[in-house]
Amino acid sequence: MIGRLTGKLVEKQPPQVVIDVNGVGYEVDVSMQTFYALPALNETVQLYTQLVVREDAHLLFGFVSAAERATFRQLVKVSGIGAKTALGILSAMTSDELAQAVAQEDVKRLSSAPGIGKKTAERMILELRGKLVADGAGAGLSESIPVADETDDVVNTLLALGYNEREAKAAVKGIPAGTDVSEGVRLALKNLLK
Repeated sequence: MIGRLTGKLVEKQPPQVVIDVNGVGYEVDVSMQTFYALPALNETVQLYTQLVVREDAHLLFGFVSAAERATFRQLVKVSGIGAKTALGILSAMTSDELAQAVAQEDVKRLSSAPGIGKKTAERMILELRGKLVADGAGAGLSESIPVADETDDVVNTLLALGYNEREAKAAVKGIPAGTDVSEGVRLALKNLLK
């Protein structure tokens, strides 16, 4: 099991990053919450990780906090939610927001996440009730990383998170010109959750 990686951040292409640990580059899928908190390229980064072994692949998922990783671990235990869907949920809302939505039994809020319908949201409430705690660990993760203004990059990121093309294109409408990709994705996700 790989529980944590500390190394140099050498690539960032949402939702995946590459971390060089003593000459070995680890490809790590991260939530957008974690992506916003990453330092600049070639800086040292530490991520808590979860290795997911499937029949066709070994996937490594990274998180800025142990609380976000714990939430991910709880999400993948819910029937019908895989690792990619769990990552999409954590991209759409922080661990604290998810815990609050489950505690308040907010089906509408939960079903606004990519890949989550009403029945899955209800199952999440049932299976996660009392297992998620809002602890403030998600606070302060909104650091943005300047990138050239490209709505195509924002759309592609939303597609990678599980939204369909129609939803992604609708979400980028109204995002101001000159907005970097990280901020554009954050605004688009906010638009999708309305």
